[in-house]
Amino acid sequence: MKRVSFFVALLVSFVTAVCAQQNIGGVDVATISPHVVDNDVEFLLDAPHAESVLLRADWMPAPVPMSRRQSDNKWYYKCEDMHPGLYTYTYNVDGTTIIDPSSIYSMRDVGQLFTYFIVAGDYADNYMIQDVPHGTVSTQWYDSSAMGYARRFTIYTPAGYEAGNRSYPVLYLLHGMGGDETAWNELGRASVILDNLIAAGKVEPMIVVMPNGNVAQKAAPGASSRGLVAVNFNEPRTCNGEYESAFGEIVDFVDTHYRTYRDASHRAIAGLSMGGYHSYYISANMPSMFGYVGLFSPAINARGNHSFYNDMDSKLLALSESGLSLYWIAIGRDDFLYNEVKELRNRLDKSGFPYVYRESTLGHQWCNWRLYLTEFLPLLFK
Repeated sequence: MKRVSFFVALLVSFVTAVCAQQNIGGVDVATISPHVVDNDVEFLLDAPHAESVLLRADWMPAPVPMSRRQSDNKWYYKCEDMHPGLYTYTYNVDGTTIIDPSSIYSMRDVGQLFTYFIVAGDYADNYMIQDVPHGTVSTQWYDSSAMGYARRFTIYTPAGYEAGNRSYPVLYLLHGMGGDETAWNELGRASVILDNLIAAGKVEPMIVVMPNGNVAQKAAPGASSRGLVAVNFNEPRTCNGEYESAFGEIVDFVDTHYRTYRDASHRAIAGLSMGGYHSYYISANMPSMFGYVGLFSPAINARGNHSFYNDMDSKLLALSESGLSLYWIAIGRDDFLYNEVKELRNRLDKSGFPYVYRESTLGHQWCNWRLYLTEFLPLLFK
């Protein structure tokens, strides 16, 4: 009898452990949120003891209150007829911000997590993983003699790279302030966009290098010997010219360790916000290195006193005379950097510097930067 009791107890313990692994934390898996049907999106939150819940989303100018649904006492909100796109949101429950506990799809932007979803259609289909050949995304460490320590970047190689022997052009894609080498691929969906556009024949197969633009960081938070540090939006030594002046180290490493074409006509540099700032100054100071330049919602005015930031008019003149194939500028009408870009355009217009300008709606947001990437990539290496 004791043996039977022991066996039953052991079985119950095993089943309990397995069940716990299947539903850790007791999350109500029956709640589906967000529920996307065509272009309508429903949000549900099971928080029976909450007094108020707000939905904060990147497509809304301000948080909106959710209401209790009479049928099941869950908090509810519905958005109808949304445009195609990738969207992020959080809930504010009685003053505390949380991601949606009913969705596993989240992403980190600087120091905050957001739940995301995709409304299919139009350009947003480029953000969805399709049944096409996929490239490889990996991280690579390089020794920086200028910084005095090893640093990390993310790199995308197109489908077929490992099995072939051909060389490829390279795009250096730079993140914004507070971001790191993971930002463009995780928030910007860069590898997904590249896979889809390359498979559709709209984009030349290319290598894309996504470095860490924070001089004080060896790698993204939690990915270096610094340990599980708190995320700092404005890292020390940011935009002081060190990163820009040492950028040739990254290019040399990539050319040495990957199969690349090593001339300006097969190199591009682009970035958003702080990455646009870096792209602006790097390309002007290294006019023979990049044949294509993209500035997405860029900061323009110098934030430091480094020599890289001086005498920009003559440097831009040298860049325009270097055989530059494309200088592409894009910004949203509501962006807080709009006036800086407007002043740059006035200077370029007066000097006769050729460039392409793209003005969109909205402001300093990932929904714009993903879109800019889908429009910029097909223009490269033609």
